[in-house]
Amino acid sequence: MGSSSNTNTSGGASDKEEKKKEDKIKGKDSSGPSFKENERVLAYHGPLLYEAKVQRIENHEDEWRYFVHYLGWNKNWDEWVANDRLLELTEENVRKQQELDKNQVVDKTMKSGRSTQHKPKVSNADAKADKDDTKSLMKGKKRKSQLGTEIQDKEKRSSHSLLVLQFPLPLKKQLVDDWEFVTQMGKLVKLPRSPTVDDILKKYLEHRAKKDGKINDSYAEILKGLRCYFDKALPAMLLYKKERDQYAEEVKGDVSPSTVYGAEHLLRLFVKLPELLASVNMEEDALNKLQLKLLDVLKFLQKNQITFFTSAYDGSCKGADEDKTK
Repeated sequence: MGSSSNTNTSGGASDKEEKKKEDKIKGKDSSGPSFKENERVLAYHGPLLYEAKVQRIENHEDEWRYFVHYLGWNKNWDEWVANDRLLELTEENVRKQQELDKNQVVDKTMKSGRSTQHKPKVSNADAKADKDDTKSLMKGKKRKSQLGTEIQDKEKRSSHSLLVLQFPLPLKKQLVDDWEFVTQMGKLVKLPRSPTVDDILKKYLEHRAKKDGKINDSYAEILKGLRCYFDKALPAMLLYKKERDQYAEEVKGDVSPSTVYGAEHLLRLFVKLPELLASVNMEEDALNKLQLKLLDVLKFLQKNQITFFTSAYDGSCKGADEDKTK
């Protein structure tokens, strides 16, 4: 009897351990949540992984759930997710994220039943609804119910145009840090910047001329186009709301934004380029060449990241303290 009792007790303990393991996999680990509030994680959205921040945690029916915000993206896409949607922010998982980025294929048969949409379209920086300063660089005025069709159409255009810019990881981090400095910490880039966008594009042309042994007219034309796009796009879609007063003070009369702003805002333009160029009618071969040249400019920015990008955001946002108290 004693022996039998001991065996049953051991079996019960074993069953409990197995149950605990199963619950942990399913997010039902009663010992506590796997992630903490304010922790940075990688979160699945569709087939891809995006950097996110855990904002709230709750235990619902013995299952831990996490309310996450995708860094740099509109708060309309904040959502509750379970453990199986989240990964720790480690070098190994970042490599996994990069691999998924390279193979951007929508899998319509995903087992978890998650949305097969690609990354949500981002809101314009001055969207009135986004009072939490989680605005990003791209417009997101349509309802979520309409986004599926819109994103699919845009993917078709992007795949047709072949203009899909793969950002080097250090520049992706630069974009996230830039967003956090401005929208979360109330800091602005001191203006005028040095080097300016104009300076950087001239330096790149010199770099190409030295590398090719001559000034390449095709590169000169592309850089001229980039400068033009930057000057037009900056006030319309490249500024966060907190930066608008600064823009009004610094860019007056005939002053071009490209002679005032620097690498931080130039990098934001590259986020928008596929959308801006989607409607441009170009032959596939020409678009292929354009993409290679734009990627080369991005590599040049990465190579000179320490020189081109500011290491500290010192300018104070007007109204930043008011925003914090609201």
